[in-house]
Amino acid sequence: MKIELIKHSGEKVKSELSVEFVTTQALKSHEERKSLEKAGFKAEQDAMCFFYEKNKLFCGVEDETSDNLRSSCGVAIKAMKLTSYKSATFGVNEENIKAIIEGVVLGGYEFNQYKTDAKKSKLKNVYLICEDVKKLSAAFEEAIIVADATCYTRDLVNQTPEDLNPPVFAKLAEKLAKENNLLCEILGEKELKKEKMESMLAVGRASRHESQLIHLTYKPKNAKQTLSLIGKGLTYDSGGLSLKPATSMVTMKMDKAGGCAVLGMIKAISELKLDIEVHAFIGAVENMIGGDAYKPDDVLLSRSGKTIEVRNTDAEGRLVLADVLDYAQEKVKADYMFDFATLTGACLAALGQYTTGVMGHSSKLKHEISKSATLSGELAASLPFNNHLKKLLKSSIADMSNISSSPYGGAITAALFLDKFIKEENKDKWLHFDIAGSAYTETPWDCNVYGGTGAGVRLISEFAKNMK
Repeated sequence: MKIELIKHSGEKVKSELSVEFVTTQALKSHEERKSLEKAGFKAEQDAMCFFYEKNKLFCGVEDETSDNLRSSCGVAIKAMKLTSYKSATFGVNEENIKAIIEGVVLGGYEFNQYKTDAKKSKLKNVYLICEDVKKLSAAFEEAIIVADATCYTRDLVNQTPEDLNPPVFAKLAEKLAKENNLLCEILGEKELKKEKMESMLAVGRASRHESQLIHLTYKPKNAKQTLSLIGKGLTYDSGGLSLKPATSMVTMKMDKAGGCAVLGMIKAISELKLDIEVHAFIGAVENMIGGDAYKPDDVLLSRSGKTIEVRNTDAEGRLVLADVLDYAQEKVKADYMFDFATLTGACLAALGQYTTGVMGHSSKLKHEISKSATLSGELAASLPFNNHLKKLLKSSIADMSNISSSPYGGAITAALFLDKFIKEENKDKWLHFDIAGSAYTETPWDCNVYGGTGAGVRLISEFAKNMK
């Protein structure tokens, strides 16, 4: 589907369908009010009404905020793709262009790689009509880049574990590095052993696929600041010997969403040509069962020198991140360091399906992220640290346990586990993003369709834009 930004003129654009957003208030004085009311259209949020004889689609919005326009646009594009229309037009301005592009691109996203007879939409062209193309061109290009990077992330998350395993993950990173002129370094298991990353290696020990540590670098001239992004890349998580129930194993291809998001972020930032240096670190591992699997009761020696008692092999993401975080801090002196992981079901229980949990020490940094989340259209909420929960990670035989001794506050205790591997000088630079709920959905919402959502890409692209 091709999207073009076109100047409004007296001549009609060669488009088959015109899309109009209507609020309840605007409906009262609308020229088509009587006909719309006869059709039962009340301009409620996400409601639609086709006037096929006039080639018009009316979309209800509660108000013209970005969130409501994006959601309504996502619903509209799905409906249009089921019709025989080949083209459609939307009116755009400075305030709504980003939301409409995201609604079209993200709401119209499809993943059909594994379908032998996928139905192809006839909708090929979307025209965005404005008064001044030059004035909106920068916003247009930016929105397209970020939306495309989000779709790129979704594609990776939706890949099956057989098709996207740790070595394939590394190859995808190399491909992105070549396309976007990034530096790329890959550490295989031989190199990981030299780095003494025994915690990460233990998680992948039973897999037939070698674990990989991926490091991509975007280094523009005169970079103002440096941002490190760390992603959990569990290409599949069976739970290990603490085996997940069968129903919980379905969708576990999404456990790599943090690593996929980090690739999407560096893709977007490099294509936006932002003047910040970005490092993306991904721990790509597969957690399987077998005679060589790591076990509950094992004590692992992490790269930092801290020992970890394993009490549950399904709390594996934090074991991978422990070593990757330590490695990233040694290799790069960053101004900000963010990690992204589908880390805990507890975060989903605490915040619901749609919201990313944000944890860390700096209230100022969490506030900045909250503002970026609002501007980007993503949902994020902060969960507070406290010393009482930290005590629940104590072990009688090692420096710490990999799970809490209590079933409550699991999202926070997981972040507090990671905090043990953050150096003192980096405490206020670091945030942990738990995307367990927001990274994947089996029920469409907003501009998200079934599968990976690309959570984090829009948020961090917005944050990176404003780094000073």
